[in-house]
Amino acid sequence: MKLTNDEKRALLDIAESAIAEALSRGRATPPRLEELPPRLREPGASFVTLTQGGRLRGCIGSLAAHRPLAEDVHYNALAAAFRDPRFPPLAPSEWPGTDVEVSVLSPPEPLPYEDLGDLIRKLKPTMGLVLEHPRGRATYLPQVWEQMPDPELFLASLAQKAGLPPAVYTDPATRLSYYTVDKFTRADIS
Repeated sequence: MKLTNDEKRALLDIAESAIAEALSRGRATPPRLEELPPRLREPGASFVTLTQGGRLRGCIGSLAAHRPLAEDVHYNALAAAFRDPRFPPLAPSEWPGTDVEVSVLSPPEPLPYEDLGDLIRKLKPTMGLVLEHPRGRATYLPQVWEQMPDPELFLASLAQKAGLPPAVYTDPATRLSYYTVDKFTRADIS
């Protein structure tokens, strides 16, 4: 779903307000849906990514739409700031140097493939990828292609993130799906 700049601003406000309020009061009030544009009240899936000086500081999200998009952004912002298991909770002193990026996801679509070569040919840097296997699951947003433009490295790293060997892509139990995102920061819509 492509959002207007006003809708993007509203989602960034929601994400930033949730984190700022949690830092100052210890909790954050969910957005008032009745005050928001209609599309932000519809079910939507999002990721919120926090960076500091261009380095990842937290990233949490939803792959499937299961609540209003505005609420999804609110709760994912809090999770990215305080519950990403890769990082300690965000400290008040870190907040001024933290950049917020919101990614709104399209619904995932299956990505069938014959073999590894076929899969590599089908991959595009606009795709987020979901790897699902009975022993693990992981996703990479399309933004990860910027750091890992080599498809083989991208796939191996995604498998590692899921706790699986790189050969998982030859296992018939493996399922892949892809999605696209509408991603934005304050700098993108100023």
